[in-house]
Amino acid sequence: MTRSRIDLQDLLFGLFLVAVAAGTLVATRKLAIGHAADMGPGYMPRVVALALMGFGLFFSGRGLWRMRAGIAPVQLRPLLAILASVGVFALTAERLGLAIASVVAVILASFATREGRLIEAIVFAIVLSGAAVLLFVKLLGLPIPIWPR
Repeated sequence: MTRSRIDLQDLLFGLFLVAVAAGTLVATRKLAIGHAADMGPGYMPRVVALALMGFGLFFSGRGLWRMRAGIAPVQLRPLLAILASVGVFALTAERLGLAIASVVAVILASFATREGRLIEAIVFAIVLSGAAVLLFVKLLGLPIPIWPR
């Protein structure tokens, strides 16, 4: 990690919050605001956006005046493992079924860290797959295939 004159994480987070708040204020500019006793459709979005903007300005200011360690460089291993996990699940869930696709996705995601052990990942994947089938298919009744057709 590199040392920086500014806390880049706080600064970027604050600027993100300010941008979201500004976008909300622009998007709701034509809505009637009203007042606290008689709220219009634009009242709550504007109140929340202004509060969000306040937090964003706070974090941006804190990022500018506080020295912290800079953002660590991007690590490719976790990034690629998680992207592969999500992509494989999205492409195989319908064809292989929820049970198998979720096991494969969890095992692929376990490669994001060097500390993971394959046996632990397999056991966790099976337990998580069973929980997903119970929740989504049995309890919620979603029409998701459990096994390959």
